[in-house]
Amino acid sequence: MNEGTFGFIIWAIVGCIMVIIGIRAFFQKKAVGFWANSKVFPVNDVKGYNHAVGKLFIVYGIVFIGLGIPLLSGQNSPYILLSVLGVMIETIVIMAVYSVSITKKYREK
Repeated sequence: MNEGTFGFIIWAIVGCIMVIIGIRAFFQKKAVGFWANSKVFPVNDVKGYNHAVGKLFIVYGIVFIGLGIPLLSGQNSPYILLSVLGVMIETIVIMAVYSVSITKKYREK
């Protein structure tokens, strides 16, 4: 097993953890938190909110795993930059979707 395969396996495990967090969010009775060390705002539809956040985490994990595919070509590959930049952009997009879309839709008025 070369170093690229080992790196991709670690990368995929982290992506799977994100997917598991998303699946777990689906079954929570209380509103799940998105931001670390922050309380959740008052939610008007807890089940809908948890499903939206769960889907967000699942999509994030799947895309994260997909962005790790360049690791299979070795750690000195020029395509590694795609993985790093892709995850940065993906993280910014997920934060924007949460802040703009989910927060507006499920915040109690």
